[in-house]
Parts: sequence; structure tokens; C-alpha cells
Amino acid sequence: MLNLAQILSTCDELAKKFAARADAHDRDGSFAAENAAEMRAAGLCKLTVPTDYGGDGGSVLDMTQVLEHIAIGDGSSALGLAMHVNNIGQIAEQRPLSDAVIDKLFAECVQRGIYVNNVASEPEMGSPSRGGLPRTTATPTDGGFLITGRKSWVTYAPALDYFLITATLLEPDQEPAMAVFAVAGESPGISFIDTWGDEALSLRASGSCDVNFENVFVPAFWHVETRRPDQVRRGSLPPGWSGCAFSAIYLGIGEAALRAIAHYAKQRVPTALGKPIAELPHIQKNIGQMGVALRAARTVLYDAARKWSDCPEVRATMEADLAIAKYLCTNAAIQVTDLALRTAGAAGLDRRLPLERYLRDARAGLMHPPQDEAALLVVGKTILSKV
Repeated sequence: MLNLAQILSTCDELAKKFAARADAHDRDGSFAAENAAEMRAAGLCKLTVPTDYGGDGGSVLDMTQVLEHIAIGDGSSALGLAMHVNNIGQIAEQRPLSDAVIDKLFAECVQRGIYVNNVASEPEMGSPSRGGLPRTTATPTDGGFLITGRKSWVTYAPALDYFLITATLLEPDQEPAMAVFAVAGESPGISFIDTWGDEALSLRASGSCDVNFENVFVPAFWHVETRRPDQVRRGSLPPGWSGCAFSAIYLGIGEAALRAIAHYAKQRVPTALGKPIAELPHIQKNIGQMGVALRAARTVLYDAARKWSDCPEVRATMEADLAIAKYLCTNAAIQVTDLALRTAGAAGLDRRLPLERYLRDARAGLMHPPQDEAALLVVGKTILSKV
């Protein structure tokens, strides 16, 4: 049985360690490999694996809490864990893959603590959600397939044990089709292209680099899915897992900024003032404003996560709920990190405070789906449909 209190306590201890390392990784643009290893050792990779397989059986609500706690320490590491646990949770819930593949993946999550992530975006096509076939190809060969192509923004790439790659399947005398393959991370022909580290504005320790696949052999067993480009995945529902996961990360980053500016305000005693700036009304007002924004966003997020977890019968109708949570959490993080920097004054520009890093990390939330415009469109359509 899942002991959430114990897991969250472990996450808080990890978050303290991650926070102590975050500045160095951000400055170097280096992947926080030790954080990935410590989350693996702590058993977090089996968080959303069903209990029947030996996992913790964590729900969307459980995952949301875990990710917020980790993100308070380091948003990059929370993002890496989020990609894994939300994908595994969604697979467990909707079972879009064969039973044999699911059995194998879940067993490895429990036994080895593997990391898995979907790998779909490409330099030429951007997000696959916009439509179109991938440039990455899968060509049949004896015993399996050869994968060739380049993928972009592969979060946690250096730590991944399996890449769930979307490719165009090229079979003789067949129309090209969309296919998914589970490619083992140690396969020959995989190389990383450092397009992240020094290049990225946000979450620089997440290892979200490009990955090149050059005639990478994948056994036939790991051809896990085939569908037309316009075909909805079997068991498809609104993005409950990913929507709550992304929301939790940026909520955690905003909370970290609030704690940092509150601590600074209590410690900062200008000689001209003779007391901590925390005693000044405008500082208290600013901190109150930050707290209100985060509390409102957290309430909406946790309501959506609880609804998804406890009421399966309404999941199909929850697209707007999830869009609202993502919109509010992302924008609360942006508002709070900006106001924290303003509240600190010139000291906020100093990298000895983490505020400018939180400001940059929060901006990444705007890029995760649903982006603000799409989220508001969903909400607007839902309201209009009920009038």
C-alpha cells in the first residue's frame, strides 16, 4: 500500500539536496545526473506503476504532490521525473500498448528503476500535436526495425533507459504509418547533441537535448504501436496525467520563489532602516499577493487532480478543468517569480539569490501543452457549449 506521507518526506529530503546543487548545474548547463540517480534509488520510478506489478500504484493526485515537492528543490529534476511517472501512469490507466510490453516496462520500473519518456518532437516539425508524419523513419529488417532520425527537446535524455520514439513506418507496398518503438538507451547508434545546457533559458539541468538515432536496431517486440497520423490513440482521454504533472512543476517553482523571498526579507536589515525589510508594509503586501496567487492555483490544480483520481466516470469531460489548472499554475509561477525579483530590488539580480533562476525556469511552463492560447480556447468553448 502506498505510504504517501513517507514518500513526500523522502521527496522533501531529496529537494533539499537538489536545491543545494541547482545553482552549480544552472551555471554550467550540466545535467543533474546525481539527482536522477537519487530519485531512482529512492524508488520514485515505480510511483505510478500499479500495485499488481509491485509498484506504488500512485494516482494523479499522488503524483501531483510528489512533483510539487521535488520542484521546490529543483524544477529540472522534477520535469525529468514528471515525464516518466506521467507516461507510466497513463499507460497503466489507458493501456494503449500490448500486455506483454506493459508487463516488461512495469517490471523494469520496479526492479531496475528505469526512466521512460516519449520522444516525438523534431527540428523540422516541432510538436507532433500540430500534425504531420515524423521525419524519423523505421525500416523493417531481420528481427526488427532500423530507426533513423533526430529528435528535439528530449527531456532527461542522458538518464533514459527507454525512448518511446514516434517514427514513420516504411513497409513495402504499404502506406506510411505512424509507429511507436521502445528504444533501449544503451543501443548502438544513439548520440546526444548538446542543444540545451548552455543554450537554454530555463531548466538547464534537465538534459533536454537533441538525440540522433542512426540505424538503431529495435527488436520486433519493441514495436509497441501503429496508427494513422489522424487516428486517436486507443483509450485516449484528456491529458490528465501530463496536465497535472506540468502544472505541479511550475507551482513548485513558484512556491520555491515565495519561500526564498520571504527568507531574504526576514534576513535583510538595511543600516538605514535598522530592522528587517519583512516588517515593511509593501513587502508584506507583495508576499501576500504571491501567496494568494499560488494558493488559488494550487486549489484548482488539486481539485482537478483529485477529481481525475477519484471519479473515473467524468475524466472524458475534464479537458477544461485541466486547461484551467495548467494556465493558472504556469501564470502564477510567472507572476510570483517576477514579483519576488521586484521585491528583492537590485539584490534579485545577484545570482547568490536563486530568484533570477526561478524567474527563468518558470518561463518554460508557457511551452508545455496546453499553451495559454489553446487552454483559453478550450475553456471558452466549454463555457459556450453550456449556455
